[in-house]
Amino acid sequence: MQLEKVVNFHKALADPTRVKMLILLASGSLNGLHLAEKLGVTPATITHHSVKLRQAGLISERRDKNTVYFLLNHEVFRSFSKGAEELINRQIREEEVNPMNEEMEKFRHSVIRNFFGINGELKQIPVQMKKKLIVLEEMVRRLEFGKAYPEKELNIFIKGFHEDFATIRREFIIHQYMYRENNVYVLNPQELWTKWQELK
Repeated sequence: MQLEKVVNFHKALADPTRVKMLILLASGSLNGLHLAEKLGVTPATITHHSVKLRQAGLISERRDKNTVYFLLNHEVFRSFSKGAEELINRQIREEEVNPMNEEMEKFRHSVIRNFFGINGELKQIPVQMKKKLIVLEEMVRRLEFGKAYPEKELNIFIKGFHEDFATIRREFIIHQYMYRENNVYVLNPQELWTKWQELK
């Protein structure tokens, strides 16, 4: 599970009112007025918090005439609850994987040689997942750990390799190389990166 999604999940839970709303919705759907009455807050407060919960994917809505009912997304909640544990324990699983051997190192060098031009430009984005990850990893290693990259600056960096900066930027996030918040990108620890060495 992407780090960004796990963080957003926990941000959504970082408010007592939102947690109480989820507790009440665990028993079944409720409309905003009933939630407000049970929690002793205004309907406007419920509306405000429901937006945060909906953005995190924790609740959904259904409309019955003029009344909006909120529903807890049980499966999504369970999935996110396991997400943090899986991310934290991932390093333990990775330590069981054999370190890169000579054959794998040769393969990595051949991919870099075939897909990067003499001036460092990326000839094309590989279709095969293992090769794509090698290429992406080669690119992100040229970024600085701990530095926050505004989206515009990251786009310029990527365009130094390939013109399709939007696709590559998205791949950085999908494969956990970077974390995004408010259109600012930061490198994740290498332990979170998707490992091409684990693919067959």
